[in-house]
Amino acid sequence: MICRFAKVGLIPNQQAEDKDVSNFRLELPSDGPFRRASKLKSALEKSNSTKYFLLFATMLGTSMVIGDGILTPCISVLSAVGGIKQATSSMTEDAIVWISVAILIGLFIVQRFGTDKVGYSFAPIICIWFTFIGGIGLYNFIKHDLTVIKAINPKYIIDYFRRNKKDAWISLGGIVLAITGTEALFADVGHFTVRSIQISMCSLTFPSLVLAYTGQASYLRKHNDDVLDTFYKSIPGPLYWPMFVVAVMASIIASQAMISGTFSIIQQSLSLGCFPRVKIVHTSMKYEGQVYIPEINYLLMLACVAVTIGFRTTVKIGNAYGIAVVFVMTLTSAFLVLIMIMIWKTNILLVFSYVLIIGTVELIYLSSVLYKFDQGGYLPLAFAAFLMAIMYVWNYVYRKKYRYEVGHKVSPEKLRDIAANTNLCRIPGLAIFYSELVHGIPPIFERYIENVPAIQSVLVFVTIKSLHISKVPVDERFLFKRVEPHELNVFRCVVRYGYTDARNDKEPFERMLVIRLKEYITEDMWLNDESERTVVEEKQREEVEKELKMVDRGCQSGIVHFVSESEVVAGKGANFGKRVLINYAYNFLRRNLRQSYKVSDIPSKRLLKVGMMYEL
Repeated sequence: MICRFAKVGLIPNQQAEDKDVSNFRLELPSDGPFRRASKLKSALEKSNSTKYFLLFATMLGTSMVIGDGILTPCISVLSAVGGIKQATSSMTEDAIVWISVAILIGLFIVQRFGTDKVGYSFAPIICIWFTFIGGIGLYNFIKHDLTVIKAINPKYIIDYFRRNKKDAWISLGGIVLAITGTEALFADVGHFTVRSIQISMCSLTFPSLVLAYTGQASYLRKHNDDVLDTFYKSIPGPLYWPMFVVAVMASIIASQAMISGTFSIIQQSLSLGCFPRVKIVHTSMKYEGQVYIPEINYLLMLACVAVTIGFRTTVKIGNAYGIAVVFVMTLTSAFLVLIMIMIWKTNILLVFSYVLIIGTVELIYLSSVLYKFDQGGYLPLAFAAFLMAIMYVWNYVYRKKYRYEVGHKVSPEKLRDIAANTNLCRIPGLAIFYSELVHGIPPIFERYIENVPAIQSVLVFVTIKSLHISKVPVDERFLFKRVEPHELNVFRCVVRYGYTDARNDKEPFERMLVIRLKEYITEDMWLNDESERTVVEEKQREEVEKELKMVDRGCQSGIVHFVSESEVVAGKGANFGKRVLINYAYNFLRRNLRQSYKVSDIPSKRLLKVGMMYEL
């Protein structure tokens, strides 16, 4: 949202035509404190350090969410399986760990079937889970101690802090685990409607949780010694085994929510050039936000297994989990304040109230969870540091490469020289050159002409670009522009996607490109009405028909895809840090990840790679 409103991106690939996409413009309020919003926007756009800070904060939040996606399955499954100790004393800690590992491996294996199919099987289970915990909570509340309802009075929490002081503050790190999962609601919005989430949260989830915690409080009033295993010990005897089975299945569902959230945020990061290339598989034709990323899925599985075997109990994982959750919430609130001031133009008193109330609560919880840094709390920060390093290296070189292409693009004079070159052979066919550049002709073309003095009769330079919106209407994705000189038959095409759009549409990309190209040629040259024929118009019609036939012949002769096989090295005079970052860190990632043509599903039989050397 911020990038759509203000030019805070570090990559200069904005186009005026982006605002013509029907759903790109933000619905801004017609009144409000415009002067303050304008000042903040201007300050963000002028300050490079602010832009880098926003990038850093975004990467930190993203890394924390991915870390959350590792810790949630571990703590959810371990805590649920651990309940079996209440039924049999012969169950050892090792057995609980290995049962948890088996469940986690099974969970990640079924991810390839997609959230849509997995979710249908989970929905009835989660309804049973909430009914069980709500019903058991109500039973315990009525049976043990109705007076716990007095806890609604805020006087008791004040007394609690007066009595326990520092210990009360430290306990907040455990209390925050009661609201874990809410930081992942952004992922649910990508899979379900806002209204469905509101209905399910208000009618089922929240009432069930309140009843469950109230029931456990009533139970503890009579059984103080059971505080460590309250959940399972408060279950009535006949319901123990059914509840154990449902609890294990519910823990799997909780894990699924965060895994889906991790896939979702990595897809968005990849679209914006902040994450290395990975294969995005859209698993649902109906819901476009539902994705599966094979590489990330198996890396998450290995990380979950390692954490489960390494930590073994939920105590240390809980400390780590709390830090990840509260960090994500605090960063989200910080960004939300920017949006309230700059985009929504919220009354300043409401902004102050939000910061004072929500911000204070979150910072108090954050300080509490950080207190347990040395007791497992370091884990999400270690994950975040590792992931941020990868994301920064990739984004840094991505920006440098883009600026290199901007500085070395083919000039109009050079293009005219190429067109006038009598030694250049034109062969039938349609050539598609891929580049990140949205303006001008990329250096890959000049590199190709230097080595092969023959080009196809029709040339299209394609840039696949992600906009800062979730979806771009299909009929607005292709943006064509003719490149002079006219006789060279060269076209620029920017293909715009939203960050949840499927790149493997029902229609093959080649066919869609050719259809849109022919439409552009017709619209570009067909200037006057049918009824007002003149000699000039007849020539234009003939020119249009000639070009359309040339495109058809080019397609029949064969479509060839050209991609850059780039070698990236640090330029002469680069300092030691830059050489390490580019020559070693980036090239290690590039060699061990998918190539761009594999991610884009370019047919390998009609693919040509053009060697390019980038000295950054």
